[in-house]
Amino acid sequence: MTDRIDTRRRGFMTSAALAIAAVQFGMIGSARAQSSNALPPGLPAFKPGSNTSFGPLKQINAGVLNVGYAEAGPANGPVVILLHGWPYDIHSYVDVAPLLASAGYRVIIPYLRGHGTTRFLSAETYRNGQQVMAAVDAIALMDALKIDKAVLGGFDWGAGAVCNMAVLWPERCKALVSVSGYLVGSPELNAKPLPPAAEHAWWYEFYFATERGRSGYDQHRKDFGKLIWQLASPKWNFDDATYDRTATAFDNPDYVDIVINHYRWWLGLAKGESKYDGLEQRLAARPAITVPTITLEGEANGAPHPDSAAYASKFSGKYAHRLIGGGTGHNLPQEAPQAFAQAIIDVAGY
Repeated sequence: MTDRIDTRRRGFMTSAALAIAAVQFGMIGSARAQSSNALPPGLPAFKPGSNTSFGPLKQINAGVLNVGYAEAGPANGPVVILLHGWPYDIHSYVDVAPLLASAGYRVIIPYLRGHGTTRFLSAETYRNGQQVMAAVDAIALMDALKIDKAVLGGFDWGAGAVCNMAVLWPERCKALVSVSGYLVGSPELNAKPLPPAAEHAWWYEFYFATERGRSGYDQHRKDFGKLIWQLASPKWNFDDATYDRTATAFDNPDYVDIVINHYRWWLGLAKGESKYDGLEQRLAARPAITVPTITLEGEANGAPHPDSAAYASKFSGKYAHRLIGGGTGHNLPQEAPQAFAQAIIDVAGY
């Protein structure tokens, strides 16, 4: 068995088939990690899709970016930062944000680099999509907003980013909610080939490795994204309006460059930046995450993902795992916003 699918969780799909290979990191006692379809009491009953937009978005210079972000809740509330995945955007949290705001949290939801209203400050900046960049960008945003510490939550690329933040800067992370577990990657491990059936799950990555694939993705980015949504969340009956609200984020001028660089970097076909070599080496060691954590999984996640027992021992602090039923797929915050928001509230109290 290999740990490629578990460690890479290469961002999203991680988004389309079955997890044929997953590392076994060891088992831990059921007292620390229990799976359940039942939600703990707390938040009121809520219908997903009740909200369709945020208030006016904000912009701030942070690191090499001018970051576009949504904000909800009291300015003096405890801070929650939520990071989206690919091919998704901030609307994955459009129902989560008001739930958390009503509970008194200040919620910050930024567009990742290459998405939505986030822009590079300089045309000369390398459009870098390597593993550590979303975490670096999120720390820069925290610095710009003068946020010392926050509860972090994410799925897909966003889950990888918040796991990386918890590994590299645990002092900035009060607690963590990560969909699909411990998503900290190693390019060296990723270089090892998988059996053909497992490689098939990563078809899109091999497509992106070619210039034909890059051109095709550029031309058909919105159709491509919708296909991924359907594969990754086979029981989620989203409508065109829901998808179209997110797909506008793909019009960002750097979107294709970032996506292609990200997936080519994992294959060793695109360079990173040498100034991040030390951070990537620390991530490649795949140390345990020490901050309090709740991991979530959708029972109908169509993306490759390991069983929770495969990564449970990578969380050395207080930890719980929850399996979310109801046909919930890969885009868990948007498909099951109450479950995600409740996990944020619960882990903040650990």
